[in-house]
Amino acid sequence: MSDRPTFTPSVAGPLDAEAFSRRAHGHLAFLYGPRADEVLRRLLTLLAHQAPPPPSPGEGDAPLWSERDQWLISYGDSLLEGERAPLEVLDEFLETRLAETFSGVHLLPFFPWSSDDGFSVIHYREVSPDLGDWSHVRALAGRRDLAVDLVLNHVSRESLWFVDYLSGSQPGRDYFIEMDPETDLSAVVRPRSSPLLVKVPTRRGPRHLWATFSEDQIDLNFANPDVLLEFIGILLFYLGQGARVIRLDAIAYLWKAVGTPCIHLPQTHEVVRLLRTVVDHVAPGTLLLTETNVPHRENLSYLGLERLPAPPDEAHLVYQFPLPPLLLHTLTSGEAGTLAAWLKSLPSLPPGCSFLNFTASHDGIGVRPLEGWLPQHEIDALLELMHRFGGFVSMRTRDDGSDSPYEINITWFDAMKGTRRGPDPWQMQRFLCGQQLMLGLRGIPALYLHVLTGTLNDLEGVERSGRLRSINRRRWQRDELELLLDSPDTPTRMVFEALTRRLAVRRGEPCFHPDAPQRVLEAPPELLVLERGPLQDGRRLLAIHNVTDAPQPLTLPALGQGAWFDLLEEAPWAPVESLAPYRCLWLVQKS
Repeated sequence: MSDRPTFTPSVAGPLDAEAFSRRAHGHLAFLYGPRADEVLRRLLTLLAHQAPPPPSPGEGDAPLWSERDQWLISYGDSLLEGERAPLEVLDEFLETRLAETFSGVHLLPFFPWSSDDGFSVIHYREVSPDLGDWSHVRALAGRRDLAVDLVLNHVSRESLWFVDYLSGSQPGRDYFIEMDPETDLSAVVRPRSSPLLVKVPTRRGPRHLWATFSEDQIDLNFANPDVLLEFIGILLFYLGQGARVIRLDAIAYLWKAVGTPCIHLPQTHEVVRLLRTVVDHVAPGTLLLTETNVPHRENLSYLGLERLPAPPDEAHLVYQFPLPPLLLHTLTSGEAGTLAAWLKSLPSLPPGCSFLNFTASHDGIGVRPLEGWLPQHEIDALLELMHRFGGFVSMRTRDDGSDSPYEINITWFDAMKGTRRGPDPWQMQRFLCGQQLMLGLRGIPALYLHVLTGTLNDLEGVERSGRLRSINRRRWQRDELELLLDSPDTPTRMVFEALTRRLAVRRGEPCFHPDAPQRVLEAPPELLVLERGPLQDGRRLLAIHNVTDAPQPLTLPALGQGAWFDLLEEAPWAPVESLAPYRCLWLVQKS
């Protein structure tokens, strides 16, 4: 057996009542000081009345994940069919087209909302009637792991809590953050260019409220323990409806303190630890995923690695936010060195922590995660190229009041139109190269529906909504999509079949277990070469990617070490002198 590192799959384990009370009290004491005893009593009462049924014996001891874990990301109404509930249509499409492909689905906010395509929530415990009802959500959860957004940083101005605030009634009266507009808030990190404070009329006269993202998304005051307990109750409700993954939306901005950046504050991390303690107690095996589209080191902080060797006690999963823009740079510049350096920098993760890998999502492709990895002139060149390919760039406000790029708004398929020299005939191959590279990385892969269908820029959607992000939020008519999938030689069918085939291969290969070791091998800058494994039985995998539009010599020392099997060709690998443009290999070698 190899003396290289092996891995032990992460296993969920229940947290008993005594350990829960002790840990929860510690979190609450950090957050609320002398009020900790009172808040803990209220929390225990809440759990006694609203927690889902305890797991059956042994149920909480299952592995957290395996190589079969692959997620789809979709809005509830990404597929439309007449008067049918869109959630039912999505469920049926998954069963008929993708039943064996995805182990889970991240269902983007399906609640009644007023803006931001669902992320300005009006009612947290209701399903938007335009989408369906809770029976449709439970049906989705009954067939695959369901990821649900807990949108806890802010709420819609149309929510009942906000109505309570305006009238001075409980409970919403103290749910928001009033601020004197003369207060110096220059230290606050801004993800948007909109005003931080929003003026609202109340029965007590005009007030200014904190609004990180928009004037319709009013931030909630987690310094008030009533707000925290409210959201723990909502979390328990989602678990009761079958959710297995809870995505903590915009979590980085949760706690506010004047004179600080109001991002990644210690209190925010403590709230994540408390939520982890809750799910470990009432629903072991539930996964917490933090959404923090920020520079690399800041993003990793939500795994709690700085507290090692203590057991991980924050999120189970974090997004690999630098991956999409770095991959975009790699495939449009033809150099893999920067991406390889970033991959080499990734820390070894303890059991119970992993990455969520993706290339595109309902949001844009973040620019901030490039900080420290690409010089500004390279970032500028990338932004200009995406403009040429029909995309847009959203802005944010810096500390000094100036605007800077925040994210690129474009579909991933259109982003693959060409290189810096312009459009070329390699769009499909380049697109598939990027997806296969992502699928081979350590962690759990997630594919946005519009990646799976090779969707083009929805410029009409942008014009209708007035929002740049609508470019990548098309709503398919199901009969139109089905026709494209069943017709020969359509790009939609070619993308769909190529990706589902790769996903089928991936889910059967143990070297793609999220915990299996990953190593970047030395290679020319035109190639990215990864080793996954070796496993305990010595099995290992080489993932080789030509990231250029020209054939590249394939003279890697690792390939001379025994015979290899080509997973995609389902045959022993016959060595070749060069790798075709954007060609990728998954080669496996047994001990």
